Amino acid sequence: MNEPMHWRIWPWMRLRETNVRQVVLDTETTGLEVRQGHRIIEIGCVEIVDRKLTGRHYHQYVRPERAIDQGALEVHGITEEFLADKPVFARIADEFLAFIDGAELVIHNAPFDVGFIDSEFQIANAQAQRLSTLCKITDSLQLARSKHPGQRNSLDALCQRYAVDNSNRTLHGALLDAEILADVYLLMTGGQTTLGLAAGEEGGSTGAGAQTAIRRLTGSRAPLKVIKPSPDEVADHEARLDTLTKTSENGAVWRR
Repeated sequence: MNEPMHWRIWPWMRLRETNVRQVVLDTETTGLEVRQGHRIIEIGCVEIVDRKLTGRHYHQYVRPERAIDQGALEVHGITEEFLADKPVFARIADEFLAFIDGAELVIHNAPFDVGFIDSEFQIANAQAQRLSTLCKITDSLQLARSKHPGQRNSLDALCQRYAVDNSNRTLHGALLDAEILADVYLLMTGGQTTLGLAAGEEGGSTGAGAQTAIRRLTGSRAPLKVIKPSPDEVADHEARLDTLTKTSENGAVWRR
């Protein structure tokens, strides 16, 4: 039975005039080919403002109304039983578009994810605009290939190259992959990653928690004890700076 669809914001949303906001996005799907009728089952997004991770993210599982290929199941581990009580895409389209509206989307192998997102919009509303008319799209895979020609540029390979910890990535997951890609993208495009709220930012899944942590840190407390690093820790730190100097366009800021 089809569920009712709600149209509050899209497809009439317009690209904002300024674009200092980026959203790193990933999806999981029922299979590899959108032309074979495969559907999105998970969306994960991480927000970056002025090259800072804000702590805001969007994450949603989606009921695809079709079977999941065995090969896809082995990659992401998301079962049809798990998705049985999740909303269909049409139910979450408004809130998803509200999160990404006007942002620059950073996606690894963007044609894959964009093709699936456009297909979901078309299924839900035949008049929906394409994602590329609502957001600027940056393909981090193409960016990696231009920076590292002839090398492996999968997300796992880039994690190893830029010393990004992906030890929790035993199975693919859209939000986890988006978080990892955000770190890789910031390192690959010239600098270290930073967690810091944009001025006046209150929203998001973790923004309020981050502000609470800041208030705790700035409250009344005894002076912190200073512990100097050991020679081994200093050596590890210098090795990390060596890696940043080699892989970042602007080098390591701590050595300027």
